[in-house]
Amino acid sequence: MIAQDRSGQPAVDVPRRNWAGNVRYSARAFHRPTSTDELRRLVAGSDRIRAVGTGHSFNRFGDTDGDLVTLAGLPPRIEVDPERGRVTVAGALRYGDVARHLHTQGYALANLASLPHISVAGAVATATHGSGQTHGNLATSVAALELVTADGELLRVDRDTDGDTFAGMVVGLGALGLVTRVTLDVVPTFELRQYVRLDLAREALDEALGSAYSVSVFTDWRTPRLREVWRKQVVDQPPPEADWLGTTAANEPRHPVLGMPAENCTPQLGAPGPWHERLPHFKLGFTPSSGDELQSEYHLPRSAAIEALAALDDVAHLIAEVLQVCELRTVAADELWLSPNHRRDSFVVHFTWIDDATAVLPVLAAVEERLAPFAPRPHWGKVFVTDPAELAARYPRYDDATALLTHLDPTGKFRTDLLDRYFPR
Repeated sequence: MIAQDRSGQPAVDVPRRNWAGNVRYSARAFHRPTSTDELRRLVAGSDRIRAVGTGHSFNRFGDTDGDLVTLAGLPPRIEVDPERGRVTVAGALRYGDVARHLHTQGYALANLASLPHISVAGAVATATHGSGQTHGNLATSVAALELVTADGELLRVDRDTDGDTFAGMVVGLGALGLVTRVTLDVVPTFELRQYVRLDLAREALDEALGSAYSVSVFTDWRTPRLREVWRKQVVDQPPPEADWLGTTAANEPRHPVLGMPAENCTPQLGAPGPWHERLPHFKLGFTPSSGDELQSEYHLPRSAAIEALAALDDVAHLIAEVLQVCELRTVAADELWLSPNHRRDSFVVHFTWIDDATAVLPVLAAVEERLAPFAPRPHWGKVFVTDPAELAARYPRYDDATALLTHLDPTGKFRTDLLDRYFPR
């Protein structure tokens, strides 16, 4: 397994930019160790170091002026434990590659993100997620972590034995150590069908979001109605009725971003297929989304879905001018300290913007102002402008997380400028 560029193809050495190309890494040196021992020596000898996965972060939480390391050179092991219902994988592996292997062994993960291109360790560290009212984010499937800590030692933490501390370490933002291996819960493999429905009334949103195993709703904020509903349902669930919630059926495959080729997307039109070829929106071998973009995302109380959308209506014209697509999803509550879904079933509003920070940032500020009454928690890997004190107040375990970060990294080896802003020592 080696580093990947934005199309999912092999990249040379260590990425110098993030996947979308809008963040150029400022590291003084780039490294690609091929063993855990080599990584441990590298971490122990560095004063500032961070890991980079597949580069699907749109902000500088992971950027460092020290050493930047990819773990893609470590052995790409995948070890299934049928007795415990778990799989242990190298942290740098992509979810899509893990999923393919699991399926051949008769297993599955409960959920996947819209992009199968993302690394396991990176997605877990930022609480990246798919959709579904009964599904937690990807970090909730983590049963154990192995990481290299600031002193170069190898630390293993387990959900069964480390309890509350474990809940503080899973969504670690890369600030607690470099994650080498991740153990995930697995379930028996299963099949899904994907249907796309068009033109949903906003009043029907709640019912639509709860109608299938995983549901995503897309809109462009140019009209009050919602453009598309992507329903990923179990194979034995009947297909949507012809007039389901007043929508019409798409009669050809769709891409969330208008004008992009639908061949990049996973099969639709109700064709049955394995879980890992339906839960993501995009195929592993194709460029996901549009590529040239910025992204922002906010997690709100699930009960506030309709009210939150109404609050954004005043700035809908501003949003539409710099938007490629907006996706609405749901995520179940969890107990992970820095998860945006901590103790709160969530309604998630995701924006894929044009790649123009000058035009997007003022709109983003207006969006956050309108959503402020709902205490939005931004996705850690996306672009946001939330005041640090306001963000801290939205997480009941924020102080505990800050203390844990300082305890495991007392000299700030894994710190970055943005981490210091949001988690001051």
